[in-house]
Amino acid sequence: MTKYRVEKDSMGELNVPYSALYGAQTQRAIDNFPISSMPMPKAFITSLIQVKLAAAKANTALGLLSEEKLSAIDTACNSLLNAPDLMQHFPVDVFQTGSGTSSNMNANEVIANVANQANNLSLHPNDDINLGQSSNDVIPTTIQVSAVLATREKLLPAIEHIITVMEQRKTELKDYCKTGRTHLMDAMPIRMDQVISGWSSQLQMNVLAIMSILDQMQMLPLGGTAVGTAVNAHPEFSVQFNIALSEQTDINFQRADNFFALIGAQDNAVRLSGSLKAVAVSLMKIANDLRWMNSGPLAGLGEITLPALQPGSSIMPGKVNPVIPEAVAMVSAQVIGNDATITIGGQSGNFELNVMLPVIARNLLESIEILTNSIQLLADKAMAGFTMNAENLEKALDRNPVLVTALNPLIGYEKAAAIAKLAYQLNKPILEVAMAETDFSEEKLKQLLDPHKLTG
Repeated sequence: MTKYRVEKDSMGELNVPYSALYGAQTQRAIDNFPISSMPMPKAFITSLIQVKLAAAKANTALGLLSEEKLSAIDTACNSLLNAPDLMQHFPVDVFQTGSGTSSNMNANEVIANVANQANNLSLHPNDDINLGQSSNDVIPTTIQVSAVLATREKLLPAIEHIITVMEQRKTELKDYCKTGRTHLMDAMPIRMDQVISGWSSQLQMNVLAIMSILDQMQMLPLGGTAVGTAVNAHPEFSVQFNIALSEQTDINFQRADNFFALIGAQDNAVRLSGSLKAVAVSLMKIANDLRWMNSGPLAGLGEITLPALQPGSSIMPGKVNPVIPEAVAMVSAQVIGNDATITIGGQSGNFELNVMLPVIARNLLESIEILTNSIQLLADKAMAGFTMNAENLEKALDRNPVLVTALNPLIGYEKAAAIAKLAYQLNKPILEVAMAETDFSEEKLKQLLDPHKLTG
């Protein structure tokens, strides 16, 4: 049987599990929001603890918190950040009060209890841990800090990794030429290094877009407190907080120019989510290109062979499917859906506070996490290991009537179109039909219709 202890807050007393590190306000949230069984993401919770530690350092620097209390808070925060069972102490559902007050108080209570137990102190969750703060500036700040950390430390390195793999594959596959396709129909030839350069450039442009948004995300609203007017916060609190947080994270966080914008709205989160959606769209394109080129192996295009990772069917022996590109495509769909939620959440800035902060945080961090993981898999288990099926490539190229496009300047569009149609009709290589329908020698036509030369 669960043992309980009695805790109290401004609303009265209630039972809290005896071993729980949280207190009354967290318990009320657990009781009030049994909705999804999804707690706030771990990346959010660890950033929230970092925010609380930096706030304590700022208050101590300003003479508002004793060195003894800071030492206890510092030790408590670091023990929590290194605790393997961290998340059991932060059970509040994502679908809670829209300001995230329950999660803020969850952190305040846990940090206070850990510090008090270890140091025989009486730190108060509101008066000490939440000193100079409000949920209304703490939670928007934590959204930005957690997103910046996850993007800089995980997502951007993953994208750079797959770009590096692509650059290596470009060098390895530059001599392979394949039939280009527009509208899924045969078009002019293209080299594989050119195909891969397109993918790589898509991702490089996404990196630039993300980087520009991160600069904005590093401007934080902590210090604005309840409505952006900085009530109950020391005038230098925000500056000192950002100094402390920057030292803790090795990232340059700064005081926002305007607290009202970052507390009343979540435009930065919407912007970053939009850039994550763009990454998802790029990945969907790359994943589908790989799937199409890998299709077959007999009845499809069969231009490449992706690494065989697992049996593809419970009933058809020997079938192997493009599982990594499929997983990446599903991740892309989820990120696009998350962006829709974040967009709606961003619209919920009513006067001085946005009231969909927890769900914005959850969706933003999920998008960063699943993009990071899927990009790593796409790089290492698909992009790095696929092989070219040269025989299939050459067979399609030799019979591609669209190569006649190279003769347009010499014989005109109409004559070239007639030759292409005849080649399709007779099911003959374009070279053979062009020899019969023009005065050019076989040697000259081979030069004019060389697929490799046409890619340059």
